[in-house]
Amino acid sequence: MTSPQWRKSSRSSDGTSGQCVEVARLDSVIGFRDSKAAGDGHLALSAKVFAGLVASVKRNELDLR
Repeated sequence: MTSPQWRKSSRSSDGTSGQCVEVARLDSVIGFRDSKAAGDGHLALSAKVFAGLVASVKRNELDLR
């Protein structure tokens, strides 16, 4: 297995907000982690569940405060 290629949104590239999430394909799941604490581990979701989470965020259905 190769090392995961963690990515983050181009909108977070300025690095000033400190609120960045990184994502990577990890075998059969999608991993996501806090870019400020990358060494603290990650959460893993199936691709279907991750897609549902992203869709909910885009539709502003979650209170993200």
